[in-house]
Amino acid sequence: MSYDEGLAERVREKLGSKTEVSEKKMFGGLCFMVSGHMCCGILGDTLMARVGPEQYKECLGNPHASEMDFTGRPMKGLVYVSAEGVSEDGDLSQWIDRCLDFVASLPEKNAES
Repeated sequence: MSYDEGLAERVREKLGSKTEVSEKKMFGGLCFMVSGHMCCGILGDTLMARVGPEQYKECLGNPHASEMDFTGRPMKGLVYVSAEGVSEDGDLSQWIDRCLDFVASLPEKNAES
C-alpha cells in the first residue's frame, strides 16, 4: 500500500525541528521514528498516531480516530486518524504533539537497538 506524500511532507514539516528523526517504510506505509522509537506514520491517507496507553481511550473519543487494528486486533496505544482529522494544520499539530509527548516519555534506546 502507498501513502499520501502530501501528508508525509506536512508531518516532516511538523517534525522538522526535532533531532534524530528518521523514516522507515513499515506497515505498508511510512513511519516516522524519533530517537529510535516509532512516533507516527502514514498508511494511505490515514495518520497512525502512537499516543500511548494512557491517552488511548481519550484519543479514541475523537470523531476522526479509530482503533489501529492492522493485525486484526487493536494495537493499544496506537490509533488511526482519518484524513478529515488531520486536514487542518492545527489538528495535525495536535496529533503530532501527542505522539512526541509519548515518545519523550519512553526510555532512551541503546545504540544497538
